[in-house]
Amino acid sequence: MGYQSNGSAAAVKFLIYGRTGWIGGELGRLCEAQGIEYAYGAGRLESRSSLESDVEAARPTHVFNAAGVTGRPNVDWCESHKVETIRTNVIGTLTLADVCRERGLILINYATGCIFEYDEEHPLGSGVGFKEEDQPNFVGSFYSKTKAMVEDLLKNFENVCTLRVRMPISSDLANPRNFITKITRYEKVVDIPNSMTILDELLPISLEMAKRNLTGIWNFTNPGVVSHNEILQMYKDYIDPYFTWKNFTLEEQAKVIVAPRSNNELDATKLKREFPELLSIKESLIKYVFKPNQKTSVA
Repeated sequence: MGYQSNGSAAAVKFLIYGRTGWIGGELGRLCEAQGIEYAYGAGRLESRSSLESDVEAARPTHVFNAAGVTGRPNVDWCESHKVETIRTNVIGTLTLADVCRERGLILINYATGCIFEYDEEHPLGSGVGFKEEDQPNFVGSFYSKTKAMVEDLLKNFENVCTLRVRMPISSDLANPRNFITKITRYEKVVDIPNSMTILDELLPISLEMAKRNLTGIWNFTNPGVVSHNEILQMYKDYIDPYFTWKNFTLEEQAKVIVAPRSNNELDATKLKREFPELLSIKESLIKYVFKPNQKTSVA
């Protein structure tokens, strides 16, 4: 099935799932800012007939899936709500992909890169990141397990563009889902370098990816890694000079969480090749997050 480029804003119409979510809400705002016609899907992902009604009513050129359960307040919720997690993250996502495929529509699916962990071939601090074709090796949390499962199945759908998001960050420092907001509120943090996604830079890129009709798996992170302490130091430098934090080890962290968390570096070469202007994680943090929120006079 061929997917030709859809170029201009006038030629596209996006149907978005995840209206009440963080990414879904941002996508609507971006479409408005860019003058792109869009609609939110009203259907439940696991209800095929409701998805078909949405597509029928909206007549989109592309569909975006930013719906799914990550759990409240965090992914530990998924450990005790396994069937609900499967219903949305696996059955729902596959149903949406299939409905789109039947109609020749590309589905941009916001997935996760939290399906890997540092290992012998990709040691912490080595700069060797996991590539798009690497097999997930992290099964510590049920959430990650369902995400790896669905990513593997979606590989068979030639109409799906899978974007592996990690530890999303935005310039909205009041948002409780924002990785920076989370770690500034924790009593203690681990200090591990990770790949992360600066939404202010990358969400507009995902709209462009739809216009270019790109499909397949993409590591959807800024190039390079940044550690918790480096981010908190930037927060201190730019936002609150009196801010302090405490570290603890992975072993100590394990005592206060139900499921282990994924730590990894993703190789962003493929995305950087398609979008050469993509900034490294630290440059992006400064440009899109800390400079716009700056409250101090950083030398």
